[in-house]
Order: sequence, then C-alpha cells, then structure tokens
Amino acid sequence: MAGWQPQEEGLKQILQLLKESQSPDTAIQRQVQQNLEELNKYPDFNNYLIFVLTKYTNEDEPTRSLSGLLLKNNIKSHYDKFPPEVIDFIKSECLRAIGDLSPLIRATIGILVTTIASKGHLSRWPDLLPTLCMYLDSSDYNTCEGAFGALHKICEDSSDQLDSDGLSKPVNFLIPKFIEFFKHSSPKIRSHAIGCVNQFIIGRCDALMIHIDTFIQGLFSLAGDEDNEVRKNVCRALVMLLEVRLDRLLPHMHSIIEYMLMRTEDNDDTVALEACEFWLSLAEQTDVCREVLGPYISKLIPILVRGMRYSEIDVILLKGDVDEDEHIPDKEEDIRPRFHKPRTQNFHSPDDKDEEDDDDMDNGLDDDDALSDWNLRKCSAAALDVLSNVFRDDLLPTLLPILKELLSHADWELRESGILVLGAVAEGCVTGVTPHLPELVPFLLDSLSDKKPLVRSITCWTLSRYAHWVVQQPHDKYLQRLMEELLKRIIDANKRVQEAACSAFATLEEEACTELVPYLEHILRTLVYAFGKYQAKNLLILYDAIGTLADSVGSHLNREEFIQLLMPPLIAKWNALRDEEKDLFPLLECLSSVATALQAGFLPFCQPVYERCLRLVQKTLTQSAAHVLHPDQFDAPDKDFMIVALDLLSGLAEGLGGHIEALIASSNVLELLYQCMQDGVAEVRQSSFALLGDLTKACFQHVRPVIETLMPILSKNLVPELISVCNNATWAIGEVAVKMGSDMQPYVQEVLFPLIDIINRPHTPKTLLENTAITIGRLGLVCPNEVAFHLDKFIRPWCASLRNIRDNDEKDSAFRGVCHMISVNPNGVVRDFIFFCDAVASWNSPRADLKQMFFQILDAFKKQLGDDNWRQFCDQFPLPLKTRLQNQYGIINGL
Repeated sequence: MAGWQPQEEGLKQILQLLKESQSPDTAIQRQVQQNLEELNKYPDFNNYLIFVLTKYTNEDEPTRSLSGLLLKNNIKSHYDKFPPEVIDFIKSECLRAIGDLSPLIRATIGILVTTIASKGHLSRWPDLLPTLCMYLDSSDYNTCEGAFGALHKICEDSSDQLDSDGLSKPVNFLIPKFIEFFKHSSPKIRSHAIGCVNQFIIGRCDALMIHIDTFIQGLFSLAGDEDNEVRKNVCRALVMLLEVRLDRLLPHMHSIIEYMLMRTEDNDDTVALEACEFWLSLAEQTDVCREVLGPYISKLIPILVRGMRYSEIDVILLKGDVDEDEHIPDKEEDIRPRFHKPRTQNFHSPDDKDEEDDDDMDNGLDDDDALSDWNLRKCSAAALDVLSNVFRDDLLPTLLPILKELLSHADWELRESGILVLGAVAEGCVTGVTPHLPELVPFLLDSLSDKKPLVRSITCWTLSRYAHWVVQQPHDKYLQRLMEELLKRIIDANKRVQEAACSAFATLEEEACTELVPYLEHILRTLVYAFGKYQAKNLLILYDAIGTLADSVGSHLNREEFIQLLMPPLIAKWNALRDEEKDLFPLLECLSSVATALQAGFLPFCQPVYERCLRLVQKTLTQSAAHVLHPDQFDAPDKDFMIVALDLLSGLAEGLGGHIEALIASSNVLELLYQCMQDGVAEVRQSSFALLGDLTKACFQHVRPVIETLMPILSKNLVPELISVCNNATWAIGEVAVKMGSDMQPYVQEVLFPLIDIINRPHTPKTLLENTAITIGRLGLVCPNEVAFHLDKFIRPWCASLRNIRDNDEKDSAFRGVCHMISVNPNGVVRDFIFFCDAVASWNSPRADLKQMFFQILDAFKKQLGDDNWRQFCDQFPLPLKTRLQNQYGIINGL
C-alpha cells in the first residue's frame, strides 16, 4: 500500500468533518461523532487520517494533529480489526514523517507510535527501535527530536517490553545511548534523554544499575541547566534514586541537599514541586533523614513555609475574594467521584480507632481543588507534616518565630499560610506546641470569623487537627465555643467554608463522641438547616458529618424529638434520588450509620429502605449475569451500588436486631447473599460477610438452614492477602460459632487451620489478628475437644493479640474458650504459660466466673510446679505483671 493515494472527494469530506469537530456546538459534535462511527466501517478511513497528519502539509496544524488523535483512538479501540496493509501503511508513514517541521505534528506522531507499540507489541514492529535509534544520530534537529519524543513515550508506556528477554532486552543498548545525549546542545533533547532513563529507575532495571554511577554523574553535570524541563527531570530522577539507590547518593548527599534547597525555590513552580517531593521521600528514611538533613533544617523550614502561601493567581483561580457563592449551583465536573469504603467488622468495641484511619493530612488541603490536584502548596505542607514527625520538637526553634510573625501578619495570605503551618505540625510537634495552645486555640476560634473565606476554611481544618486536645479540656473552656463556631461556619455563605467546616466537625465528632450528647439538639438543627442551603457537592460532605455523628453518639440519637428533626430531610433526599444515581452512595452510607444508632427508632422507616436495598442488589446481580453471558450487548454494572446496599442492610440488622426478623422472613435476602458471597469483586464479598455476621446476631433462625452451604465459602475466603475480606469472613465465623454451639463441630477443622496460619503470619494487621484470635477462642468455647489439640500451635500469638484490647463481651467469650481448651489439653499451654499469664493480667475487671476460671488455671499450674519452681518461674515476670497477678489472684510468692 506504499503508493496509496486518497480520493479527492473522500479527502474533502474528512477535512470537513475534522473542521466541524472543533466546533463548540454540541449538536454539531454529536453529528460529527455519528459520521465518524460510520466512516470507521471503511478500512481505508484510517489511511486518510494518517495521510492528513503526515502528508497534507498545506493544512493547519491543529486539524492535522486532530486527524492523528482520531487515528490514535481508532487504534486503541479497533486495532485488531485493521487490515495488515493498513497497519503497515500507518507504520511506514509514522517513521517517514517523524521529523516533521512542526513540534505539534512530531508529538502527535510520537503518540501514534507508542499506541501502536502498546496495542500491537513491539515484537510485531521489529524495525521500530533500530530506526528510531538511527534517527537519534541524524544531523537534522527535527528528526532527532521527533525520534526522541517517540522513544520517550515508548519508555513511559512499554518499559517492561524494553526490558524483556523476548525482545533481547533492547534497554541494554538504549540506556547508554540515552545517557550520551545528556550533553546535547538542545535542551529539549537533553530533557527527553533524562526522561527516558527515568522510566527505568523505580523498576531497578539491571541495565540502568550497571550504568548507575555514569547516570548520576550525568545528572550532576546538568544540575545548573537553564532549561526548566531539564531541571525538572533531574529533580525527578534524584527523588526516585533516593528510594532505590540511596547508597549511591549518600556520598554526595550534602551537595544534593544544597541543590534541592535551591530548586525548591525555583522560579518555575513545576521544578519547585519536583524538588519539594525530595523532602517527602527523604523523610521516609527516618534515620538517614535525621542525620543528613539535621544541619540544614533551619534553611529548609522557611523555604517550605514560603511554599505554603497562595500566589495571586491561586487566589484568582480559587475565587478567594468571592465571599458569598452558596447560591451558585455546582458544576458536575466540580464534584469529585466518591468511592465507597466497604464495611469492616471488628469484635472490639466500636470506639476503638481503626489503624487505617490515622492520616487526615490531605483533608485540609482539599480547598485547593480548583488548582491542580497536587501543587507546591500541598507538597510543601505534606513535607512539613512528615518532617515534623521525624524531627519532632527540634523544628520549633526555627518554626515558632516564623509562625508568630505569620499569624500576626496584616496580609491575609501570609496569615492564612501560618494557620496551615500550624495545622501541618499538629501531630509531629504536639509536645512542643501544646503549651502554646491556650493562646493559639482562642486565636484560631477568632479566625473562624475572618472576613476572608480562605482564612475561615483553613482555620476549620487546623482546629480539627487539635480537636483531640480541645476535647480533653473542660468543656466550657474551648469545646463549647469550638462546636458553636464550627456550626456557624457549617451554614456559612461560602461553599468552600461550608465544606471545610463540615469536615472539621466530623473530626470533632469522632474525638468527642458522647461528649456531644448535651448539645445534640443544637447540632441536629444546624445540620438539618444546612440541607436547605447546600449545593450538590457539599451535600455529600453533610451526609458524612451526619453519619459520623450517628457513629459517635450511638443510641443517644434515639429520641423522638431527634428522629423528627433528622429523618424527614434524609427520607426526602432518599425518595428524590433514582436507583441509578451515584449520589445515592453517600446517602446510603449515612443511613447505615443512622439506622445502627437509632436501633428500634428506625423501625418506621425500615421497610422501604430494606426493600430498595434488596432491589439494588438484585438489579446489580442480574446486570452482572447478563454482562457475563453477552458482554457485547450489556455493560458491566457498577458494583458499588450493591456494596453500599449490602452495608446498609448490615446497618439495619445491627440497629434493629430482632426487629428485622419479619423483613428477613418475607424476602429472598439469604439467596441474594449466597450469590454475593461468591462474587468476583473482593469488596462485594467483604460486605456480604459483614451482613452475614449481622444477620447471624439478629435472627439466626433464618441463617441456620443455609449454614451448610455458606461455611465452605467463608473458609475459602480466609486468605490474608485480601485483608478486609479475610477480616470479615473471620468475624462472621466467630458469630456463627457462638450461635451454633456444639453443632459447629463439622466445620471446625475446615476453618481452624487457615485461622492458625493467619495468627502465626508475620506482619498481619492488628485488627485481623484480634478478630482471628477471638474467633479461635469462640471455636474453642463451643468445640473445645476439636480445637484444644492444636493449642500449642497458636496460644502464644493468641495471647499477644488479645492482651491490648479492652474488656468486652467478645474478649470474654474468647478467653472462656481458651480456658476450656486448657482444661482439655493443659500440656498445650505449658511452653508459653508466661504469655497466658500476661494475657490474663490484661483484664481490668473480668466477670466473677471468668476470674475464677483464671484462678483455677493459675493455681493448678502453681501446684503442678511446686513452690520453688513456681518462684523461679515468676522471677522472669516483669514487675508490673507480678504486681497485677498478685493484686488480682494472690498467687505470686514474695509480693
């Protein structure tokens, strides 16, 4: 097809379409789309597109480039259907025209080349890499730059292919070739060269590791480069090398730090951002960071603080001078997609913090979302946050004078940055900042009334970072005022302030919990009033604040006057949303928390909510089955609808308890649950197991008949690689065991061995260890003979897992199980008896009969050893353990 030529009429038609596709008129756009889909039925349509891109040089560049981008989309969607001769024509034209005079056309051709390489595999284009490498040595700048641009994109998209044995590892000759071009006279080509090599750092490519010293020297030689892109790529390389080859950087670290200090204040913000990432990455190597960065911390801190200021253009983009915008509807693109976090079930009490919920640093910077997702201000704040966790109060001699100046500054942008700084170091410098909080918190509370919305919004976040301290003080000192001022800001006339206040109040709810009960009516009236004010985006955050309130105050919400305040607006929103709308997700999450808190108070609302949840699950399962059978006719459903519905059903079961029995009896929920428990999506299974456990607790009479079919599915999901799925399956098994009693015996062996593997597995998350230990204990409670034989395989990690959880019913049942097992197989605990003693001592006030069980085991062990051996045994106990055991059980001699 080398001699292919377009027909004049066809060329005119396609050029007309390309022109029309640039029209802002949506009707014209739709018509163009239909015409393009029609033209895609003709194989040589793609020949026309490559012709316009590469040969029709008298056409304007945007139209030519658009032709190439359309071709790229066709390659991505229909490449396998292209005739071989069309593919060959496109490939040959790309290589022929890669040195086009236009940078835009060269870049478009580079995009086409990497798309073909990705879709068709490099092995099917054997002359591509040799040709591009040959072009690198061309004396023609455009040819060299075009080839490098294409190689840069191939390295980005197909680095694994370039390092594969199947292609004889072309990276072996490419990397030294790229490093040669670090000295090229063109900054564009120097930038491409570094960018190409950078793609192989994180994967620790062998070919790069061989040349690592040459690469690093090459980077150093470019440190003073005047081109922004070159400096940006040098900084990016050094940040990645910090992670993978710190050993090679350490001898030069002082020079590198000096360089990065300069670049973090680079006039080009994109260079400064890449350099700022260096401090984040260095902070991950805590010991090295303290040693090498300590002498420079007084230079770095002021630079990071300056990076945290809004620029004039930031303020314009954020509409920082617009005081009132609550009446302006949100644009759809302004509303970030929300991802539902499936329900995770734990045995320990609900006010124990989840270890995954620690980091709220990002939340304070979300008011920048009109700017880029990640910018210098956010990176500087994050760097200060992580460095404060490395250097702790050692930062304060440098930071406090700066902070004092900023917080009292007349310029609001500087004052705002000071408030952000104060929030960023809240965790790391807590000890040193705490003595200043009686002065700082009133200042922050006053700042909530600042006339500038951006000051009010950042103040909300910073106060939330100190909510833990506020809650610990007498209520009338700070808590009442903080709560009142945040509630005022929740109904602020500025949408950004509303959002920040709502998020901050949710944090305060988590910290204060039932301390907020006396103020519930005022809180609820404000949150309900906000329903009438908020636009779509902030409504989602309001749902979260209400759900968090319900989680925090629990059954205290179940009062008629509170129900009458809260439920009408929630149900009105519930009725207004269609099943297909994703805004349903946060509302379902909110209702799940509310239903759990209201308990029987939710009864008047439960039937329509329950039925809709079942409908969402059924509809998703039906759509999923249709997609599996006929993928060309039916799209895959969004399974988040099913996950959120399952979680709300869990909330109903947990809140209503036995009151849900009639709804379960008259529905096919267990049949749907059986299907969901086998779904291919892990999060669906995770939520299914949570629901199974909650239904087991609420109305086991309906679960019991299907246990035989469900237990094999539960045991199959005891796979710790999927932590949350495994966690919920483990929890559900424990709940089933308690209800089944000795009838659990046929299933014990099936689940026990995976549980023993999990509890002995290193680096298992704390929550999963605790749930596993409690479930093993419960299995031993109902079937001690079956489990006790294996006691020596799990007793040590079992005791270590449960020694730190507070006294509660779940811990009680687990320890009773272990006591039963020890009575059956006392030899199983002998080797690790000290760990059992330590676990027993972790109880503050066990029930009388459980305490008696502990005493009998301790006393029997003491008698078995005899006084002298018992004394020697107790001598190895730490003093606090001896004291607790003596105070509670009186069995330690000599105390």
